[in-house]
Amino acid sequence: MKFDTPAGQNPIDQGRVIGIPHDRIDGAAKVTGTAPYAYERHDAAPNAAYGWIVGSAIAKGRIAAMDLRAAEASPGVLGIVTHANAGKLTKGSMNTAHLLGGPQIEHYEQALALVVADTFENARAAAALVRIDYAPEDGKFDLAAERLNGVIPPQGFGGPADTKAGDFDGAFAKAAVKVEQTYTTPDQSHAMMEPHASIAAWNGDKLTLWTSNQMIAWGVGDMAKTLGIPKENVRLVSPYIGGGFGSKLFLRADALLAALGARQVGRPVKVAIARPQIPNNTTHRPATIQRIRIGADKDGVIDAIAHEVWSGDLPGGGPETAAQQTRLLYRGDNRLTAHRLVTLNLPEGNAMRAPGEAVGLLALEVAMDELAEACGVDPVELRIRNDVQFDPEAGPQRPFSSRKLVECLRAGADRFGWQRRNPKPGQVRDGRWLVGMGMASAFRNNLTEKSGARIGVDGSGKVIVETDMTDIGTGSYTIIAQTAAEMLGVDLDQVTVRLGDSRFPVSAGSGGQWGANSSTAGVYAAAMALRAQLAEKAGYAAEQAQFEDGLVRMGNQSQTLAALAGAQGLWAEDSMEYGDLDKKYAQATFGAHFCEVGVDMDTAEVRVRRMGGAFASGRILNPKSARSQVIGAMTMGVGAALMEALDVDTRFGFFVNHDLASYEVPVHADIPHQEVIFLDYPDDKSSPMKAKGVGELGLCGVGAAIANAIYNATGVRVRDYPVTLDKHLDKLPSWT
Repeated sequence: MKFDTPAGQNPIDQGRVIGIPHDRIDGAAKVTGTAPYAYERHDAAPNAAYGWIVGSAIAKGRIAAMDLRAAEASPGVLGIVTHANAGKLTKGSMNTAHLLGGPQIEHYEQALALVVADTFENARAAAALVRIDYAPEDGKFDLAAERLNGVIPPQGFGGPADTKAGDFDGAFAKAAVKVEQTYTTPDQSHAMMEPHASIAAWNGDKLTLWTSNQMIAWGVGDMAKTLGIPKENVRLVSPYIGGGFGSKLFLRADALLAALGARQVGRPVKVAIARPQIPNNTTHRPATIQRIRIGADKDGVIDAIAHEVWSGDLPGGGPETAAQQTRLLYRGDNRLTAHRLVTLNLPEGNAMRAPGEAVGLLALEVAMDELAEACGVDPVELRIRNDVQFDPEAGPQRPFSSRKLVECLRAGADRFGWQRRNPKPGQVRDGRWLVGMGMASAFRNNLTEKSGARIGVDGSGKVIVETDMTDIGTGSYTIIAQTAAEMLGVDLDQVTVRLGDSRFPVSAGSGGQWGANSSTAGVYAAAMALRAQLAEKAGYAAEQAQFEDGLVRMGNQSQTLAALAGAQGLWAEDSMEYGDLDKKYAQATFGAHFCEVGVDMDTAEVRVRRMGGAFASGRILNPKSARSQVIGAMTMGVGAALMEALDVDTRFGFFVNHDLASYEVPVHADIPHQEVIFLDYPDDKSSPMKAKGVGELGLCGVGAAIANAIYNATGVRVRDYPVTLDKHLDKLPSWT
């Protein structure tokens, strides 16, 4: 099925199951420990041996010598995989660095060996006996120091590196009010609960991987490419994923090394990347330096806006496209955005929840706050004055499919009590706490991807859905079941959903905020095909048949799904593909974040006291799981604003705080009440579901709202994230 015209009235609009805040159908399995995660597949791969990864102790250079003798003689050791015995390996299309290094070393903690033993403890102990002598080479590890060496990156996922409209330099020079500031964001770690983990088993030349991976088809393709085997010989199974945030979009070292280890020792091998290895071995969100210039009239109406970004990655990598939202969010006839990529020899930089916008809005929305103050305009009102209903780079010929930013700003401000904010910073005190409010717009592009599914009805009238779509804690099982139930007119408990297996039709996968909308659209397509089959078998006109209460009806006639399916059942398969509506219409999601903080006047400790947000993201398929996504994103935003930063040792090229003891993330005690408002504006140009993503939108802008609240509380502007107490302690106002 192809979606190339706006959606009209369709079965999803009935809203009998879709749009209802259902509990997760997989919740019971998760809380009882019966949901099988990758490292726990004892049922599927009994008698698995254990692998432990030996990572590089240098960031750049070569292996001069590797002595395995002591490790090989250690108790329980079954084999050791290195570049010397792994066979010919290529690099996956979506990997920046080789997953197994040697003899050349590309980054610190790059996997150089896998020790396989009969027990976990024996593998780990033997790994400590592997002796590697290195020939180090000089590397580049400091983004600020290498900034001037940045180059224009090739066009990638985020579109062109640079964009221009009008005459920015001329308009900025003539602007009545100007803001020009530089902001920095640090390297960040995904810090998901489940580590990267895989179990591999070979059956002849066929490989099965029980793994933790967000994108099944991508993983199959890159594993096959890396090993040099046909894709049909690789099966990935990933029904439950304990979080990913983008770190599991691509094939990682655990999967490859488990496969190599299993091939070498002739039995299944399980590998988990240890928590202290993850930040340096896998991927992270790259640090950025962002220069923003905004020129406006005295009323705050923008005429000129520029956003330039510097970020780093390994050779062959890509930039953090942090100016993406600036291309679409606010008005201004004269515009400039630019990304520059600096070659660094740090571990791979790659996608992390809302890549680009998450860190771009940390800068842009603080700059907007600074503009509001310079113009003497309320921050909410400033953003309303700069709303635009079309792509400001393309002009009115490319309107937004649905843009309800102003509605979000007003609804959020009203619910949060924004009118009680004192616009003069540093004026509100609650005991020893300086209190302030801040806000920021939320923006994330709407993306759709081709997605397929197979759907059937068995002889009892039960509905089964199969797709390789994954559930990373987002509620995919439930919204897919809701879609099938809505389309075929059955109760939710009559639907069985099977996910995360490469034997199933290829889906959009879980990434880029496209998963929910795209995967359910794929189920919609398959369900429409099945509805046609059922109607034909019943002798009804497909367009007139009604599906409800387990029946297919037309007029006064009806037949049960069970009877029509028969003993053999009835199946259909289809995919949803997309035309050019995203070219004709700018498609995005919008929201507004509000935050109240307290800052201790003696210690500069920051406590978030209240958070709220209003969001317009098309039809909300399941308000309960959507709210969970948003409050989780808000929590992540607290981390980005106040504590999360990978500290780079610029001498040796690695992240020093590489575990959850020293890489700080928010905990329950850090998070106050969070209020979430969804504005109901189905988008008929997005998909037949009329939905858009929401899981990344909740992160976009929240950190800036916190930073702006800190400024309102203290009068101290911090432009380098995270806003830790050392950055404003000596600047706090004195109280007598």
